[in-house]
This record gives sequence, structure tokens and C-alpha cells, in this order.
Amino acid sequence: MKDGFIKVAACTPNVRVADCEYNAAEIIRMAHEAGQQGAKVIVMPELCITSYTCGDLFWQELLLDEAKEQLLRIAKETADLDAILFVGLPLEYKGKLYNAAAGISRGEILGFVPKIHIPNYNEFYEARYFTSGAGVDGMVLLKSETGEDECEVPVSPNMLFTCSDMPKLKIAAEICEDLWVPNPPSVGHAYHGATLIANLSASDEVVGKDSYRRSLVSGQSARLVCGYIYATAGEGESTQDVVYGGQNLIAENGTILAESRRFVNGITYADLDIQRLVNERRRMTTCLFSSDEEEGEKEPFYSEVYFALSVDETKLSRKFDSRPFVPGVKAERDRRCDEILNIQAMGLKKRLAHIHCQNAVIGLSGGLDSTLALLVTVRAFDLLGMDRKKITAVTMPCFGTTDRTYNNACILSERLGTTLKEVNIKEAVSIHFRDIDHDPQKHDVTYENGQARERTQILMDIANQLGGIVIGTGDLSELALGWATYNGDHMSMYAVNCSVPKTLVRHLVQYYADTCGDGKLSEVLLDILDTPVSPELLPPKDGVISQKTEDLVGPYELHDFFLYYMLRWTFPPKKIYRMAQIAFGDEYDNATILKWLKTFYRRFFQQQFKRSCLPDGPKVGSVAVSPRGDLRMPSDACAKHWLDQIETMS
Repeated sequence: MKDGFIKVAACTPNVRVADCEYNAAEIIRMAHEAGQQGAKVIVMPELCITSYTCGDLFWQELLLDEAKEQLLRIAKETADLDAILFVGLPLEYKGKLYNAAAGISRGEILGFVPKIHIPNYNEFYEARYFTSGAGVDGMVLLKSETGEDECEVPVSPNMLFTCSDMPKLKIAAEICEDLWVPNPPSVGHAYHGATLIANLSASDEVVGKDSYRRSLVSGQSARLVCGYIYATAGEGESTQDVVYGGQNLIAENGTILAESRRFVNGITYADLDIQRLVNERRRMTTCLFSSDEEEGEKEPFYSEVYFALSVDETKLSRKFDSRPFVPGVKAERDRRCDEILNIQAMGLKKRLAHIHCQNAVIGLSGGLDSTLALLVTVRAFDLLGMDRKKITAVTMPCFGTTDRTYNNACILSERLGTTLKEVNIKEAVSIHFRDIDHDPQKHDVTYENGQARERTQILMDIANQLGGIVIGTGDLSELALGWATYNGDHMSMYAVNCSVPKTLVRHLVQYYADTCGDGKLSEVLLDILDTPVSPELLPPKDGVISQKTEDLVGPYELHDFFLYYMLRWTFPPKKIYRMAQIAFGDEYDNATILKWLKTFYRRFFQQQFKRSCLPDGPKVGSVAVSPRGDLRMPSDACAKHWLDQIETMS
């Protein structure tokens, strides 16, 4: 339960029709099995104590009494479980029969939630027996046959089961058909704070229904920004007319985390991240989760019952993608890459058209970022029907330039049909060093930034000569770390890569290489992909790049991981570290992850001043750092709390 994680289980026990004693024994056995695996929330199917397919036997008082007797037994025999358990049974209340879910924890029956939407597909369906639970609110007295066990239990469709030890875990229940209607009860539950919905179901199988069921569960968890546990009936139910497949599903905010095989009874587990759900809701200012009274409707009363769980560290089986910005499946990755290139190009196209600009200027280094910027600019010019020769690619060799990157820049410009211009800046930078009394043998930050600013000055002045604009090349990862020279490569007139992280830049260039249809262009793109990432501001050693960015600032795959979970999900360092250990377990040891995590937070806070004055550029994904909309962060914010937490993990 630490860090917001909690293991949950959707169960399909073996049942016998109308054999409550047998069914209760199976429920108890399966609940203990799930508890031994660490599940804290355990959900069983609809009417599982009696079985769903009892038909007119639901009118038999003996069956109803036995169901209550076995419910008390289940509560007593699961009292040692550190979990909350939901089971289904028929419940008689004030002369009416309800299809109900019972919440049980530590031997106590916490509450009954009656089904609201009763299906009436034919005269033999549920409406023949059960009444809608809409508006029901009261207490049910339960007493065992021996009189030893007696308790009063609240009954209401508007009930929240709240964990006193993890207050953000608020569970509500709905039953089968409740999900399939236009306005499911879970909408109201989420309005009133429920972060997890338990659905006790008995959904029969017909061809194709599994896909629709999956989309319902996924969609509802996305709309409500909640966890959703769907446990349904399976083998053992009557097959007189239909078959039940036991398609258990566990979803979180639109993602199916786990799904059972159909036609095989068993338990499906998943690790839900309640903190992630709560953080996402907090960010939604258009929030669904507000009072209905704003719309002039009478707000329903919600009762709250509490249960306790031990606060321990959930043993996670959940996996975390080490490259969260990059889709893992190639077909989806290719589709995403094409979409991103189009977003970038359309952003630039609008800017060029709006200012009636016919020329663009790019500093082309032979590295990944400037390569991507040039590819995007070419696409924008093609969309406008403009001559690619009006794109001026400027190569500006200096002290750190290698033959490899220089040649790649020249070939790339030629293959794309742009105008290549070379400006060797060694003499200009040397004069500048003389003017400011800087020793050129002193390879410090002045030595490096002097070159970067000279290049930007040249690009700006060439753009003035041509009546064009300078296209920025810096990417999101560099902006997050402040790995840019202020008023050097930091500045442009339109920054096409500003929301593309470094791990994604590589795939965009790879996609272009795979699809361009030009063998020589593809060849040079592949060599650029194979070149170490470097600003090339320090002299090479034996003609080879000596200054490798990731040796200095850390691996970009780690920083992109930190950035994604810090900005997109607002997770604290200790949780990100825990997730990174799982995601990068085969790539980096814990000490390395922790070292660069500290670097990330230190640089992220220190370098905000560079992000506060960024040029315009298109947002392509859910994470961006534009000061005009995506990251409203003071440049002088203090990193103490974040860095202090990292120190406690050392």
C-alpha cells in the first residue's frame, strides 16, 4: 500500500446452483488464496453465494435464509484476512428482494449495496425476482440460526467503503447491468470520491460480447479516472440456456491491467496505483468530481463506512515501461511517429504561412536534434508547396567538430535538396575570446558557450539577410535538464522539437530512415543515429568525439523516465526511484539510478529560468514545458523537499 500501490483480485469461484454451503466454502478458499498473494481488495461475482442461475428458487425462503447464514460464515472465516471482500447474494429487505453486494472486512459485514438497474430482457430474467435498489436506505438485521451471530448492517446503493489507513482508497460497488446502462451508478460514486469501483457481475457469453465488455470496463475507468474490478460468473452456473465465461477484468484509467482467460475459473490479480488516479483527478480543473447541485439537481446522500488495512509495501508484479514516451509495439510506434512529424510540420507550416515567410534557416550539426528539425522543416515546406532550396542548412565547424558529423550534415542537406551554407567560426570565436580576455586553452563553460552563442548569432543574421526565421533544434529532455546555452542554442524563432524527448527523437529519425524510400538518405540517417550524442564543443581526440553528453549529464532514457513520472503524474522521487528500479533492473544498478535521479531534480529546479523564456513551438504529447501553458513554475523555486527525500534513500 506504500506509494499508493495496492494489489487487487477479481475472482470466479467454482459454484453449484443453489448450494450455498458449497459456494461459501469455495468463496472462503479463494479469498484466502488471494489474501496469501497479497490482495487487499477481493471481488467475487454477482449472487455467488447462491449462484446467479437459481431462477424461481430465488422465491424460496429456505434459499434466502441459507444465503444469509453462509454470508455470516464467510465473514467469520475470513476474519483473519487483511483485506476487504465483496460477495453477491439475494437480500430480503422490507418485503422486497434485492440483488446485493456485501462488503466484508476483518469479520465484519460493512454494508449491502443493492443493484439499481434490473434487466428485463424476457419474463424469466432478473426483474421476475428482484426490485431496483434505487432510493433504498436503511438497516438490515442479520441473525444466525443459532442466535450466536447478530448484527445490523446498512443497506444503500450510495455507499463508500473507505480505508482508514489509506484514505484515498474509497471503494464503491455496482452490479453487472449497472455498468451497461447510459448513466451507470459508478458515475455518481466517482462524483462523491470513489477511486475504485467493484463490479460483481454474471454476464453470459455470446460471440463478440467479450470485446464489448472489455471496452465498457476500459472506457468507464477512463471516464471516471478510477480503478475498476470486474468479477464475473463462470463455470458451475447453469448452462440450461446460456454459458458464463468468467471474463474477469481489472482496469486503471482506461488501461486494462489484467484479464483472465475465458471459460477457466480462477483469480486475476493486478497492482492498482491509487495515488496516480488521485493525482490525475487533482489536475482536472474541468473535473467530473463535483457536486450535482451546480446543475440544479438534488445531490444524493452518500454514506461512508470504514475498514482497516495494514500499511505495508505491496510486492509489485506490475511492470513499468522504461521508455514511457515510446510505444513498444512497432506498428503503433510507426503510427505515432508519423503523427508527431505531422504535428511538428503543421505547427511550422502555420507559422510560416502566417508571417508570409519563404525562407527557413537551421543550424545543421550532423546530430540527431538538428536532423529531426531539418526533416520537419522539409515536410512543412512540402505541405506549403515551397521550394526546399529556400531552406538554408548552415554548418558551422569549430574546435570540436569531427569529420563524421560534418560530412553527415553535408550529405543530409544534399539528399534533402536544401541549400547548404558553411561558416567556419573558429576565427570569429578566437577573436571573441581575445576581446573578453579568455584563454582558449581553458576549456571551461565560457569556452563552450562562446561557440554556441556565435552559432546562434550567425543563424539569426543569415535569417535577417534572407527574410527568414531560425528553426530551433533543442529537444524536451535538454530543456528539462537545462542542457542548452542561454541565448545560444536555447533561442530560435520557432522550436519544432521543444516537446519531443530525446528517447523519442531517435525513433522519429529511425522512422524517417525506414520510410523515406531513398537509400542514400536512409544510409546517412542511420549513421547519424549511430553517432554519440554530443554538443561537440571540446576538441576531439584522434578525430573522434571526446565530449559525450550522457557521460556528463546522465543517460537520457533515465532522465526521460524521471521527467515523465514527475511532470505527467506528479510522483515524488521515492516512488519514481522504486518504479525505475523495476523498469531498469537489467540496465542500471540502484546506485546509478539514484545518482542521476538526484542530478535530474537538481538541474530541473536550477534551470527553470531557461524554460521561462522559450520560443514558440508545438506540443506533441502529454508532457511539455512551455511557460505559456504546460509548466507554470517559478524560476526561483526551491528543490529542498525533493532533494531531501532523495537523501533519505541514499
